[in-house]
Amino acid sequence: MSSDLYIAWWNLENLFDIERSTTRPEWLKNRLKSELKGWNASVLNEKLKQLAKVISSMNNGQGPDLLGVCEVESEGVLAKLIDKLSGTGRDYGIVHADTSDNRGIDVAFIYDKNKLETDPSVIFNRVILKRNATRDLLQATFTTSEGNTFIIIGNHWPSRRGGEEASAPYRMMAGETLSYWIERIKEKLGEVPVFVMGDFNDEPFNHSLINYALSCKSISKVKSKRAKNPYLYNLMTHLMGEDIATHSYDKTWGMLDQLLVNRAGLEKTGIYCTPKAAEIFTLPEMIKRDTPVRFGRPSTKGGHNPEGYSDHLPIVLGLKQSD
Repeated sequence: MSSDLYIAWWNLENLFDIERSTTRPEWLKNRLKSELKGWNASVLNEKLKQLAKVISSMNNGQGPDLLGVCEVESEGVLAKLIDKLSGTGRDYGIVHADTSDNRGIDVAFIYDKNKLETDPSVIFNRVILKRNATRDLLQATFTTSEGNTFIIIGNHWPSRRGGEEASAPYRMMAGETLSYWIERIKEKLGEVPVFVMGDFNDEPFNHSLINYALSCKSISKVKSKRAKNPYLYNLMTHLMGEDIATHSYDKTWGMLDQLLVNRAGLEKTGIYCTPKAAEIFTLPEMIKRDTPVRFGRPSTKGGHNPEGYSDHLPIVLGLKQSD
């Protein structure tokens, strides 16, 4: 992938700090007591090495300029992952919002501080409530070393636990919140490129994306200046119907992880992308029997797989910058 800026997204699947972490709040220690049994420094190190292997392979072995992640417990464990990425030669910074998700897993970004800058005062976080806090949206503004500004919004929408239909309203809430943010960004900042990434726990054709987040597969609709509400173009459109997607359940692939872009991000000024620039990133060993190879946890029936990675595949996007 040839690009001026290489960004990516990956659900890291339960990247927790060690079982006996001294920084974990008491309520979370009680919540995760049985789940993290056996999750010691050795197991965590195996997990970090596997994740770093994939991340370091991105961008022709240079690693991404910016990576959005979810299912990460803390800034501390993310810093441990960055240590494993030292071979890329990158100086990565962290954007992380500690939320009250009931399993303690958050959305975060790592970014190359030599290529991107961000202002902590314009980082926003919103927890989507489902009686108890669950999942979140994270927004940060970045400026490239060339002086182009863009916004990234990371998402981890409520899961389908309890059934797709029963849980759908919570993802609709998340979609409505995202759409409101897009509208407010336009009102306050004008035509600034916005790139939305995340694990939406829904497909591009589900109501939460189409009717609430206002995501679509029509470039003309997104670019239309007559539209009352700002639409987002779903960059996964050209990948639908392929042999793999980003997540597999019962050997059926689903495109739960997606990249979206607003009108400004499609215009060939500043920083932008082309409609078919998004890709699913894989290494051959990441997929076995039509499903991503999971790392798992020692506390589960099957234990953990030292050669596993995550239950999701990463997605990547090349961005361009105009002169």
